Amino acid sequence: MMSDGWDPAAFRARVDGVLHRFVAEEADQLAAIDPALAPVATRLEAAVADGKRLRAAFCYWGWRAVGQPDGDALVRAAASMELVHAAAVVHDDLIDDSSLRRGRPTAHVALRGAVRGRPRAVTAARSLAMLVGDLLMGLAGQLFATSGLPAAFLARARPLWSVLARELVAGECLEILRTGADPDTAASLKVIRYKTAKYTVEHPLLIGGALAGAGERLREGYSAYGLPLGEAFQLRDDLLGLFGDPDRTGKANADDVRGQRPTALLAETWRLAGEGDRKRLRALLGRRDPDGDGLRAVREVMSRLKTPDRIEAMITARVEEALGALHELDVPPHAAEALTVLARSAAVRLS
Repeated sequence: MMSDGWDPAAFRARVDGVLHRFVAEEADQLAAIDPALAPVATRLEAAVADGKRLRAAFCYWGWRAVGQPDGDALVRAAASMELVHAAAVVHDDLIDDSSLRRGRPTAHVALRGAVRGRPRAVTAARSLAMLVGDLLMGLAGQLFATSGLPAAFLARARPLWSVLARELVAGECLEILRTGADPDTAASLKVIRYKTAKYTVEHPLLIGGALAGAGERLREGYSAYGLPLGEAFQLRDDLLGLFGDPDRTGKANADDVRGQRPTALLAETWRLAGEGDRKRLRALLGRRDPDGDGLRAVREVMSRLKTPDRIEAMITARVEEALGALHELDVPPHAAEALTVLARSAAVRLS
């Protein structure tokens, strides 16, 4: 059990314990069906091996901010948010054809070893990864339903799962539909909101609040805090994706440029660029391997136009908006303190 004080490391350890035990049992049951499934079972466990556990933390404090106590059943329910994230990561890496995540091969790359020498092995590995992501999403619902919280509490939150899934899929679809199109900041921010912001902060908070019986005013406050903070989280990710240290981020710097993804960083660069810079960007974006000189050239254009500074300002404004909304909420001091710490850790980070 936790006291009212917020110990992020202790909380992560509790969530890790829940996830590792639960997924290990599911992986064992999968592998028991046939030995050939062992590599797939391994990817299930790898998907939850580590992480910041921010989504679980927001769900936890969505409950605690209502005045409800800490408990192991709550932590199990909150941990289900991390399985949603694990599923989204596997699918996102597959859609983006990313080769690295947290410094290790992504699921669809790692699974090539299971089908090496088979016809259309790369396609087969991608199909296996897609199914790993699907199973992780199913397991999220199972962990939530079997968390140990009263059935009446779970029933209050269940409708929010459909909203979460719908909006997450909408965001992924919008990113696919916008990829390769002329960059547009408003469109990029909409992708961010639905693809990441909502399921990272707002929905976990609302689900935790619904479990605890939060009233309408508090739920509105959760959204007023959660949406701008979730956007700040993804804006930071976009900056780290291109300008961060790969040893810290665990991702390849060139992914967003190679994929010509609709990031706000690229959209703001495009908006500020003159015809000469736009011509240069057209020649660089979408190249299969824009590393070395090509990647440096994109960074040079962005830096000269001061786009990273503009994204930093957008992050700062959104964090301030979120904290302003938090300060308007009537929540216990320990909950306000924890949500303030979480806001800083979500938006100010190196990985």
